[in-house]
Amino acid sequence: MNLQDYNTVLNECVSKRAFKEGQRVHAHTIKTHYLPCVYLWTRLIVFYTKCDSLGDARHVLNEMPERNVVSWTAMISAYSQRGYASQALSILVQILRSGTESNEFTFATMPYFMYRFLGFCLREAIHSLIIKLNFKAHVYVGSSLLDMYAKDGKIHEARGIFECLPERDVVSYHGKQVHNHLLCSEVPSFVILQNSLIDMYSKCGNLTYARRIFDTMRERTVISWNAMLVGYSKHGERREVLELFNLMRDENKVKPDSVTVLAVLSGCSHGGQEDKGMDIFYDMTSGKISVQPDTKRYGCVVDLLGRAGRVEEAFEFIKKIPFEPSAAICGCLLGACSVHSNLGIGEFVGHRLLEFEPENAGNYVILSNLYASAGRWEDVTSLRNLMLKKAVTKEPGRSLIEVDQVLQTFHPSDLQELLVRFKEAGYFPDLSCVLHDVDEEQKEKILLSHSEKLALSFGLIATPESVLICVIKNLRICVDCHNFAKYISKIYSREVSLRDKNWFHGIVGEKCSCGDY
Repeated sequence: MNLQDYNTVLNECVSKRAFKEGQRVHAHTIKTHYLPCVYLWTRLIVFYTKCDSLGDARHVLNEMPERNVVSWTAMISAYSQRGYASQALSILVQILRSGTESNEFTFATMPYFMYRFLGFCLREAIHSLIIKLNFKAHVYVGSSLLDMYAKDGKIHEARGIFECLPERDVVSYHGKQVHNHLLCSEVPSFVILQNSLIDMYSKCGNLTYARRIFDTMRERTVISWNAMLVGYSKHGERREVLELFNLMRDENKVKPDSVTVLAVLSGCSHGGQEDKGMDIFYDMTSGKISVQPDTKRYGCVVDLLGRAGRVEEAFEFIKKIPFEPSAAICGCLLGACSVHSNLGIGEFVGHRLLEFEPENAGNYVILSNLYASAGRWEDVTSLRNLMLKKAVTKEPGRSLIEVDQVLQTFHPSDLQELLVRFKEAGYFPDLSCVLHDVDEEQKEKILLSHSEKLALSFGLIATPESVLICVIKNLRICVDCHNFAKYISKIYSREVSLRDKNWFHGIVGEKCSCGDY
């Protein structure tokens, strides 16, 4: 047996929590006088801690002729997670005395047991040590400290740590924990606090919690209604948007404002309810809704008509706007021209946008795609050369997924797995999404490199079957990746949430909350 052989068998024992078998592996190293390297010693520690045999794990640590920071950290993490405060502290002291250079993971789990099992003085001492070793600003250590102080009721200290974090992820914000703290401490239900909770849950994709808070409110301001309406709108819940808006008007206790109208028009736009949206817009312009139309409201109407394929009508609508159309309004129309392949209007509006926003890479990309879909490759090349000349760069796509409180980021690269099974189920790549002058096989390879496919695949293998696969994309999600997500949901019976730059897509089976709109 060599290192690789032992490592392979031991890893199987770790994954299966096979205690007796792992012991036999350990015994075999002793009987054959095999001298494990530090790495294999550490794997033995991990094995015993995973099997809840901390005594054996500590025995291995004590026998090691040489230890590194990973060995120490594995042991200290095991003790702290199980509440053995004195043992964890003992290991920490040994680390410091040995002169081993610790890292951020050594301290990542310590605030948990500091809060539960240590007195105030010891907590402060360890916190001081974290500051001295310059680990306070690390997101995992900082988040753990933040959590400790928040649970201890020291909100000002928690906020101080929060402000020092160089990056803030979903771990840092502990939204559910704040809500739980409010419920446990019986803080009065101020409307501003409930509005914030509605907004938080909506943006985190949990509309059920958001609506539950909304329905239990004793009084609602226009901000309460808006928070719920915007939440429904962003998730493509067009029916709920209109029902809630009608309820607001029927109650007649709170008057709609400009944000209300914007949320409803946006919901209609993304839900294929263009006629209903136009009725609401005309109610606004006629005075039935006491809100003055402005750039954003006009932009919603252009988006509304454009998404419905009424591109010429949207173009005529822009001509009647009583002020100079903004870049955002023209951008809505250009996007609609790209979707519905209206080259005439798209070319005109696109060049206007290049004058308005010469450094906005998105306008170049959309116009380039429009030219590519029409086979005008010389114009595509001309636009790309113009981008190079003006040093305009397109933001690279990336997708994120959180697993076990760790945010994983994926960038475009090759993805071949799952493709055969998907094709057997009826999936075929939508090659219209790849607007390059290449053959069909090459187009398919380009589509496979999209980062959201990688994130979805990772989520499929790294999360339990009952858990929602939630992926965040920094750019708009293409049609093919949208279809790809639907096949993941269909084949593996998984619920999927895709959140792109503008929208939430809730996918169950072959159905998406956006209605494929």
